[in-house]
Amino acid sequence: MIFKRQKRIYLDYAAGTPLDRRVFSVMQPYFSTTQGNPSAIYKEGVEAKKAVEVARSEIARMLGAHSDEIIFTGSGTEANNLAVFGIARAARADGVEKPHFITSAIEHPSVLNACRALEKAGEIEVTFLQVDQGGMVQLSELKQALRPETVFVSVMYANNEIGTIQPVKEIAAIIRRHRKNAKTENSKFQVLFHIDACQAMNYLDVGPARFGADLLTFNASKIYGPKGIGVLYKRRDVGLVPLIYGGEQEHGLRSGTENIAAIVGIAKALNIARAHREKESMRQTKLRDYFLGRVKEKFPETIINGSMDARLPNNVNVSFPDIESQLMIIELDAKGIAASAKSACASDEEDASYVVAALGGEKWRSENSVRFSLGRYTTKKDIDATVEALLEIAQKYSKL
Repeated sequence: MIFKRQKRIYLDYAAGTPLDRRVFSVMQPYFSTTQGNPSAIYKEGVEAKKAVEVARSEIARMLGAHSDEIIFTGSGTEANNLAVFGIARAARADGVEKPHFITSAIEHPSVLNACRALEKAGEIEVTFLQVDQGGMVQLSELKQALRPETVFVSVMYANNEIGTIQPVKEIAAIIRRHRKNAKTENSKFQVLFHIDACQAMNYLDVGPARFGADLLTFNASKIYGPKGIGVLYKRRDVGLVPLIYGGEQEHGLRSGTENIAAIVGIAKALNIARAHREKESMRQTKLRDYFLGRVKEKFPETIINGSMDARLPNNVNVSFPDIESQLMIIELDAKGIAASAKSACASDEEDASYVVAALGGEKWRSENSVRFSLGRYTTKKDIDATVEALLEIAQKYSKL
């Protein structure tokens, strides 16, 4: 029987979410009828500035932060880069000759590649923490890695490929103890904790102050908001060196005319995400577990990648032993199903997932991993249709 489908099934919400119509509704006036530059002092500019500041205040309230701690950027990637480069150069300006950074081996490329670039330029030294088989950072290794010259620790709240949720509160506690015990004469720049929360905002209660985070990033394209807008939370007394210079917008840390529509959109998207969080987390957890159960039933030799105890409700990452991930994605696409093989921001030159490779095991595990990420519009019928498609693909290649 040939498997046929009338509509496409989107299972790559971790890469990007559709724009919620309610978000578009609040954005729409800023595309046409409200054209003022927020830096202008005439009526149109004042109205535009008010929209930006209202959105900033709303986001701050939802995060339990102060409005002057919210910095708008062009993406989650830019927010992460501002945190990494901004702290490295602020530490050097403060007299730390060779700042030491700590991050995990499975961070998003916007953190990993930024750290590697600074290390290659000789500006910092980096310790990349390995993870266990479930993708969890080992707290004992973090404790051992901290030094007097450590100025920055960056660990993502939830991994974008395997959905593993990291113990950020415990990490923050370790960093606080290190700060307390560090000798003043050997520590010119206090160690800071950065959390990449881009994948977490839909499903987890995110509050940087409650976590003990000094910096935290998220973006709109993962929470049914517009692409091209991100946020960096920066605690008031944290000093940063900007990446972009110009008109001194965003407290001088991100110059450039503000994208008012996107800023208004991300505030609305965050508000909706918070309202949906508990209900959608429960619904998608049931769908996720149903999906994983059916895959293991039909494909017993598959490997589930990532922790099952601390995992995002929408993440299904599995490795099929006989079909490389890129081929599987192409075959699924031909059947009307969108999934992914690795982070959309990872290099096209990498055949395997570096995140799954960090979990250990045979090489095929990282080369054959496929990520299905569920969302608000995913149904049980979508899951059943996807499993049926996987069976057809497996049958096709078993005959070759």
